[in-house]
Amino acid sequence: MPSAPNDSHFSLEAINKRNLDFIEDATKRADEIQQNVISEILTRNAHVEYLQRFGLNGRVDRETFKKTLPVVNYEDILPEINRIANGDDSPILCSQPISEFLTSSGTSAGERKVIPTIEEELGRKSLLYSLLMPVMSQFVPGLEKGKGMYFLFIKCETRTPGGLLARPVLTSYYKSSHFKDRPFDPYTNYTSPNEAILCPDSYQSMYAQMLCGLCQNEEVLRVGAVFASGFIRAIRFLENHWMLLCSDIRNGSVNSLVTDPMVREAVLKIVKPNQELADFIESECRKESWKGIITRIWHNTKYIDVVVTGTMAQYVPTLDYYSNGLPLVCTMYASSECYFGVNLNPLCKPSEVAYTLIPTMCYYEFLPVQRSNGFFVNPISAPKTSLTHRELQELVDLVDVKLGQEYEIVVTTYSGLYRYRVGDVLRVSGFKNKAPQFNFVCRKNVVLSIDTDKTDEVELHEAVKKAVSQVLVPLSAHVIDYTSYAETAKIPGHYVLYWEINHSTSSNLATSVLEECCVSVEDSLSNVYRQNRFFKAIDPLEIKVVESGTFDKLMDYAIILGASINQYKTPRCVKFGPIVELLNSRVVSSCCSPKSPIWTSPGLKQWTNNQHRAD
Repeated sequence: MPSAPNDSHFSLEAINKRNLDFIEDATKRADEIQQNVISEILTRNAHVEYLQRFGLNGRVDRETFKKTLPVVNYEDILPEINRIANGDDSPILCSQPISEFLTSSGTSAGERKVIPTIEEELGRKSLLYSLLMPVMSQFVPGLEKGKGMYFLFIKCETRTPGGLLARPVLTSYYKSSHFKDRPFDPYTNYTSPNEAILCPDSYQSMYAQMLCGLCQNEEVLRVGAVFASGFIRAIRFLENHWMLLCSDIRNGSVNSLVTDPMVREAVLKIVKPNQELADFIESECRKESWKGIITRIWHNTKYIDVVVTGTMAQYVPTLDYYSNGLPLVCTMYASSECYFGVNLNPLCKPSEVAYTLIPTMCYYEFLPVQRSNGFFVNPISAPKTSLTHRELQELVDLVDVKLGQEYEIVVTTYSGLYRYRVGDVLRVSGFKNKAPQFNFVCRKNVVLSIDTDKTDEVELHEAVKKAVSQVLVPLSAHVIDYTSYAETAKIPGHYVLYWEINHSTSSNLATSVLEECCVSVEDSLSNVYRQNRFFKAIDPLEIKVVESGTFDKLMDYAIILGASINQYKTPRCVKFGPIVELLNSRVVSSCCSPKSPIWTSPGLKQWTNNQHRAD
């Protein structure tokens, strides 16, 4: 098995070559490496309770592994996770101690999923990170001569009853020595000091990072954030705060709103009085149009490094507007469960992004999925539902996937997940040697997403049903039909619900009634959504009441476009422009939620009763 590249005592050119050689070797020997990975995982964990329960009996070959262990989802292993969270330190899932839990943006029963991990996984994450810039340097040379302006943040963390930390995967990484104590590397030379990134107050962190990025504008060669929505939020922050920022640049100061002493000290080492720069930034920000603002202020920028696949694709036009069409680069594919792969053609169009899965990261399997008119023929999200014998037979290994086929990814990790369904649907777009390359198609059954929230059809339906029963039914009103739309023309975006109501005065329902419906729906959505609302990453939910007969018109339009009248179902989320226009043309009244929903800090209701509502 290839070893992780060792960067010590090598020139940058030599380090890049070693990393690229690692990718070449790993992808050429993909199946051999995968056999070694599953054997190593099973050997290490031969005596853990979970594997013994299914009678693996120390066997480490993948044929026995596949015959013996079931394919599972989060709900299937939740009892084991809860035991670990409550302090059981016996080897339940993994022979190595669980070091912490990683909170996922995915949810179970409205709460964040918590994924167990072990200390050595940080090393695998660092390995994948180390591959990104050597790949990028092949397409954009000279990046080591400048800095990256990346807006990186930590989020809330808590402890389980057993004392283990539970926090988002990136918070875990940024707080680790792998990030905080990293040796100097021209590719991780950021404009933001660690103190600003690690500041728990999101406003102070954003202000400090933006101020440092502006002061070093000439040195910036690349900009980015994790998700497209996060980077756009940073630009909107600049729109709202440029006068304060320019004042600080002019005076060499840090605004008193930044109170964290460590952040202030770190930023003051960077910010020096600069009248000319302050005047330049002020003149650009005062202009009526913000088109191309990124290249106007950070004019040496070569590309924007953000995730724009999946639901983040909705932000591509906004990024193009702010950047004058700079390349949008998606460098890697990862989840809370495991880091997976890299984009070997980073300057491709966002719609063509393909990730090459690195065989050393985990053991991969793939479940074929079929879709008809955008709907999954074989549902892949039903909790507690075992795969049929036929589906088990259809699971294939990494090197056996077929070009053009869509699959749900199933992983076995070093930290104790066995044949675990991650929930992502991928399409095979090509191969790098023996390793497949995948387009990210979607998160299974997600219908609405603005930021890190992922609301599926079932969750949306239950929220609507609850609001209707609690608010409308007592008034002898019902929702005949509904759909939704993720409105992102304005940042931050928000959920829009279109309701057709069978009430004689539906167009004149009191605003307070619709506001109460908005509040009820938001309070019923996931903790991830509510946290984003609490921190203003998502604007208030909006309900638009449409004319009687609107959903009949919607069906008529779909039939004109080729839908079968026998199989037509109202889509619970719409994205197609003409359909949105049709719905908006028939709106008779609308209102937005008047207050933020209740949020349980920090998103783990089962372990804390701290509740907040930002009214």
